[in-house]
Amino acid sequence: MAAARVRSEGHTEQPQAEQLGVVRASDEGQWNAQTLTLALQQAMTSLGGLAALVHRCDSATGSLHLAAARGLLPETAEAWADLDTVQDVAPTRAVRRGGYVWVCGDSLGIGAAGTAALPLPGADGPVGVLSVLTAGPAEPDDEQRSFLGAVAAWAAARLEGLPGTAPGLTSAAGSEQTVRMGELTAALAEAVTSRDVVQAVADHVLPPFCADGLVVWLIEGDRVDVVGAAGYPEEFLSLLDRVPLTETASVTDVLATGTPRFIGSRDEFRRRYPTMAIVAEASPKNAWALLPVIASGRAIGVCVVSFTRERVFSDEERTLLTALGGLVGQALERARLYDVEHARAQELQRGLLPRELPRLPMACAAARYLPAGRGEEVGGDWYDLIPLSGGRVAMVIGDVMGHGITEAVTMGRLRTAVRTLADLDLPPDELIGHLNDLVSDLGDDFYATCLYAVFDPTTRTCTLCLAGHPPPVIVHPDGTVLCPRLAADPPLGAAEPPFEIHELHLAEESLLVLCTDGLVESATRDIDQGLAQLCRILAQAVPRIPDLWSGGQCDDVGRLEDLCDAVVSALLPAREQTDDDAALFIAHTHGTAADDVATCSLPDDPRAAGQARRYVRKQLAIWGLDDLMVTTELLVSELVGNVIRHAKGPLRLRLLRSRSLICEVYDGSLSTPRIRHASYTDEGGRGLQLVAALSRRWGARYLYDGKCIWTEQSLPAGGNAKRPLG
Repeated sequence: MAAARVRSEGHTEQPQAEQLGVVRASDEGQWNAQTLTLALQQAMTSLGGLAALVHRCDSATGSLHLAAARGLLPETAEAWADLDTVQDVAPTRAVRRGGYVWVCGDSLGIGAAGTAALPLPGADGPVGVLSVLTAGPAEPDDEQRSFLGAVAAWAAARLEGLPGTAPGLTSAAGSEQTVRMGELTAALAEAVTSRDVVQAVADHVLPPFCADGLVVWLIEGDRVDVVGAAGYPEEFLSLLDRVPLTETASVTDVLATGTPRFIGSRDEFRRRYPTMAIVAEASPKNAWALLPVIASGRAIGVCVVSFTRERVFSDEERTLLTALGGLVGQALERARLYDVEHARAQELQRGLLPRELPRLPMACAAARYLPAGRGEEVGGDWYDLIPLSGGRVAMVIGDVMGHGITEAVTMGRLRTAVRTLADLDLPPDELIGHLNDLVSDLGDDFYATCLYAVFDPTTRTCTLCLAGHPPPVIVHPDGTVLCPRLAADPPLGAAEPPFEIHELHLAEESLLVLCTDGLVESATRDIDQGLAQLCRILAQAVPRIPDLWSGGQCDDVGRLEDLCDAVVSALLPAREQTDDDAALFIAHTHGTAADDVATCSLPDDPRAAGQARRYVRKQLAIWGLDDLMVTTELLVSELVGNVIRHAKGPLRLRLLRSRSLICEVYDGSLSTPRIRHASYTDEGGRGLQLVAALSRRWGARYLYDGKCIWTEQSLPAGGNAKRPLG
């Protein structure tokens, strides 16, 4: 036979099937490549191997010829391409012994701890050898060796051109069971969570064994918890979950002995475990395989495969099911570590997202965050609703690219930065510019998209910037749904300032709908198609929400929650088919009524303070806020006097009545007001100290042609506030 050639087996990101190198003999009776491929895969997965090989025995000379290999480079596999029976390596030892052998050491120089080899049984002796180079420091345990034997027997029976078949493996059912167990090993290797592990066992083990029930118990201190089940009603599972170990004789028996129990009838179960007679009577099953779940050499739980009908377990079934406990244990041990870390990551993300959006006088909102697919990883989508001065509202939604704890932490940093910058009353383009610097400083691998919008209820304008983010969707009270075409700047981390500002005029009582691309973009639709579908869904869903455009603010939030549910269920009916996080944010905006705003211009001279006080007295009397008159006069006097002394005109005073009384003084200077620490002998410098003491909040925001100094005062109990407090 010509020297065997093996395809490169380097660990790449190619599909698994492309990583399996299969080399077939050139002489008569070629072996089936599909069987060889599956046997290598099963053997490596079950033993956690670095590589696996199948050799074929030459019946005339007794030598071994390489038929297939996985996980090896061609030059490495060449060392074992042709082996003489006198060579002292694992495959030839297995043939000479006629059974399983374990050889310590890195025989092929790939970092292996040892090699496990087992002959492929034929009618007249071994027809080949299956070998696995393992990574773990210990020899494979009994369960692993048992399963390796099942794989070898199955492969020998399935390979074409054999002179005979392996004894005891001629039944179609037995072959199917072994094949499905092999498929299970691959599924368990891909399982991420404990729920995935249980689902893999249910999918690949129950059908070929004609089983219809599964319960996986794990030890938690002095009790056992059900981590997953199939084929049982919830009321029965409640009898099994969080039960003290002392009350589960079947579990303690299997755990104490480390030996599986095969119980073929209900009577046998009652005889063996009389203290669990109540459970046996309540169970809808009549036969059970109780298998110890082994991980790191110790029993961590019990896997119960059950059957509605009574049955007798064959030797082959006992072998395969026994191996199941070890496979499940290894997978569950890995999955439980992930579950713990994922739970911590989810708690982190919940802590970074707003637990409840504020209910503001001029905007209330509802939102949804949906993690990608099965929720196996946290992501970086976020949203927020932030109160600004002057009754204005900031709305933000963003998406850090990627998934994982790092992205979730980055999301938290960006959300915190947005709230800090928003408190400075920066315009959208400047705020996005600062965010872009922050993301750029994180490194070249960090990118994020963001939409930041500021809604001014007095003018009903929405000023926003887009950094690589989908545009907003607007719903008017008449049912019109618009998606304005706005040019977006590149994502944060890849953009260059300046950022473009967009200004939208909203009708009274409009809805502003913001989302991340995970909501509207998928493998089956691009973002434009998704936005168009979102508009259609909103047009259909909004009229079905009763009284959406009327009622109090508290009612608004409940209706917005209903609208969020309708949109999400229509756009994302099957979350397991998506691979991106999705966030949805819907805000109901309210304009400020004309009679809640009062404005007057003031002269740029010392007369301004007196005129401002007179205007305040007149307007507060109209609003019925006489209790605030004295305090407001004093505040306005200090603010206007500060402008006369330190700034320049034009001067303007604006009063806003909302959930609080807002006083704003505008001037034409960009100088920054600062509180001074005046000494006892200073004649001035206490004005802003007085402003801070008399108001609930105060601050300054900067305009393109000047600034505004503002104060907020709480309305007195029973005050004439036109907006509900929510």
